[in-house]
Amino acid sequence: MATVSIPACTSTVLLDIEGTTTPITFVKDILFPYIREHLEEYLSTHWEEDECKQDVHLLKKQIEEDMRQHRSCPVHTVDQTVHTDEEKAIREVMDNVLWQMAADRKSTALKQLQGHMWRSAYSSGRIKGEVYQDVIPSLKRWRGQGLKVYIYSSGSVEAQKLLFGYSVEGDVLDLLDGHFDTSIGAKVDGKSYERIAERIGCQPEEITFLTDVTREAKAAEEAGVNAVVVVRPGNMELTDDERAHYNLVTSFSQLELTGRA
Repeated sequence: MATVSIPACTSTVLLDIEGTTTPITFVKDILFPYIREHLEEYLSTHWEEDECKQDVHLLKKQIEEDMRQHRSCPVHTVDQTVHTDEEKAIREVMDNVLWQMAADRKSTALKQLQGHMWRSAYSSGRIKGEVYQDVIPSLKRWRGQGLKVYIYSSGSVEAQKLLFGYSVEGDVLDLLDGHFDTSIGAKVDGKSYERIAERIGCQPEEITFLTDVTREAKAAEEAGVNAVVVVRPGNMELTDDERAHYNLVTSFSQLELTGRA
């Protein structure tokens, strides 16, 4: 693919993670299975700790909201086994978390719990954050050109910081100016990008957003943000219309900032 020019007015690069900075397989084959395999152990170990209590409280509020909205919730089979109240409560939380993950939910409550579990895995060295080879050199180049670099991902801010703080390239958090997650709004809602611009302190047209998801690119464009679609192995196939409409890159190294060295 050819070089893609970024508008001269760009002051900020906003990056998605999954399929953009990081292989989709890392999330699907490493991070998510870790949650499923260690959820019961984690809840049982940390159940009485304040942080875990807060996570469970958020999950219960999410369940209440789902019921109000008449969304599906996990079906509880009749369990004839005698459990303590704590065991039963843990089982109910597990059922909900696993149901949300199976449905690919992006709820803040789910992402917060996952982030806390991944923190334990990263800090112990069991997991290292994967990034494509072109990412770190490009972050350094952009920072050297005076650009700010932010992350906007459906994963929690904490999960984002863990991935880049314990990456295969070491701690690269100093290359990032900040992080946004779904607490600022859904990535397919144009208003979210307006809020991000306001939070950063710039105009939407000064932001270039890199993502592998065209629905997110469309929402960013609706807000006045310049969108570039990243094509990586394993990402969703684009339609002919999408390929014609969006600027496409297969590597961050293809991005050329107009009027900058």
